[in-house]
Amino acid sequence: MNFNETTLSSKNIFSGRIIKLRLDEVLLPNGRKSTREIVEHPGAVAIVALDEKNNILMVRQYRKPIEKELLEIPAGKLEKGESKEICVRRELMEETGYYPNEIQHIISFYTSPGFSNEIIHLFLAKNLEKKDAKADFDEYLQLEIMPFKDAIKKISSGQIVDGKTITGLLLTHSFIMGDV
Repeated sequence: MNFNETTLSSKNIFSGRIIKLRLDEVLLPNGRKSTREIVEHPGAVAIVALDEKNNILMVRQYRKPIEKELLEIPAGKLEKGESKEICVRRELMEETGYYPNEIQHIISFYTSPGFSNEIIHLFLAKNLEKKDAKADFDEYLQLEIMPFKDAIKKISSGQIVDGKTITGLLLTHSFIMGDV
């Protein structure tokens, strides 16, 4: 069976600093029409940054959409024309003050493909060099450095609830580090 949906029309509803929202009228495989609300996002990187002692660099920040502080791995959106690798280095410097001398792409994944095209490119960063943090003017972050195994425990205890962070930590644990 063909599951493709043919776009009949597309209407831009909103264009913001980070996202765009559009409405697409589509023809379903069964011949009926429907409307899809689609959030366009330029994509982002997320970084599992480990020091020489297998401590992980994480950031605590307030997330307005859920009205909570979250503990997360450093991350940020890709700027127009920016490579993923440059974005990794820029975001890690901005959020933590550490420069990664070694980066490795782990995986790319869609965050919520039911309504958004946002893709996150997950990287492992090692061989970290301490420099000065230069956060964006509207970002208020607190750097937290902890043993990697403690971060893993924070997932099962419910202290880490961010999807990209859970994905990054568990993939790093399973495929890169093995048994912690």
